[in-house]
Amino acid sequence: MDFKKVFDICESMFKKGFLKLIALFCGLLILGSPAALLAESKQKISIATGGMGGVYFVMGGGLASLLTKYADVDATAEVTAASVDNCKLIGAKKAEIGFVLADTGFDAFKGTGAFKSPIPVRVLAVIYPNKNHVVTLEGKGIKQVADLKGKRVSTGSPGSGTEVVAFRILEAAGLDPKKDITMDRLGVAESGGALKDGKIDAYIWSGGVPTAAVLDVSASPGIKMALISHGDLIDRMNAKYGNIYYQSDIPKGVYTGISEDIIVSTVPNVLLCHQDMDEKMAYNVVKTLFDKLPELVAIHKEANNINLKTGASSTFIPYHKGAAKFFSENGLTVFE
Repeated sequence: MDFKKVFDICESMFKKGFLKLIALFCGLLILGSPAALLAESKQKISIATGGMGGVYFVMGGGLASLLTKYADVDATAEVTAASVDNCKLIGAKKAEIGFVLADTGFDAFKGTGAFKSPIPVRVLAVIYPNKNHVVTLEGKGIKQVADLKGKRVSTGSPGSGTEVVAFRILEAAGLDPKKDITMDRLGVAESGGALKDGKIDAYIWSGGVPTAAVLDVSASPGIKMALISHGDLIDRMNAKYGNIYYQSDIPKGVYTGISEDIIVSTVPNVLLCHQDMDEKMAYNVVKTLFDKLPELVAIHKEANNINLKTGASSTFIPYHKGAAKFFSENGLTVFE
């Protein structure tokens, strides 16, 4: 027997196997761990939210955590300028899910307002309502929206749903945002800071209640925040833009120093996706949202306002087929 030949063959086989082991070990080191290998195989999805001072960002972070934990995806909440930008990100397929005000989403679907052409958005679920805040300070002489004439007012970040609704509130009060006010375009946290510092007289914000950045203003020492009722403007807003807005109130005591209910215009929030989203993915997103709702409530109490019946209530933007399947399984028929 040629022992040298046998030895050479064994040595060759060992080296090849050993090299494979080295390659595998190096790969694990690069990725961090076998768990990292598993995570790498998960589908990554981006959730477009809003600014860090608003409810979208908090709620979006909570949803991302739930989807990552239960829906076998790697979900990330992204800071954005909110509704308008979120629709555009979905249209460009740079985000899979977006938190969007229903009025802005309807504009995107039709291709009007801030959108040059229709975007093929679809509803996953209607979620909590946004209450439209008109925020000022006592002593500014502002008792109604019309009193904002000649004042310095922040109307929200460029590309936000707040900016869309702010212009509509002002317009319904007979004001031209470009002529009748000095307009700043700040996010909610920046608006609150500017109001406290005396740089603006008021700001408009569309968000869940309570919004952290508004709470901060109301609790600031040495000033007294005021909220302006504007339920009288809702009919004019709906007459021009569709029957999307409705009346509700910001209850007394939600914000420090607010001692009576404030009647405001309100607009639903929706979770939107692209019409091309995988049907199973859409189904899993909606199922996770409703199955794990108590965990989302623990993150932000506005999630208490999310329920199956409201979730299926969109009549202005069609539902994605995957979402429609989920609601059908729960005895609800949706607009497709």
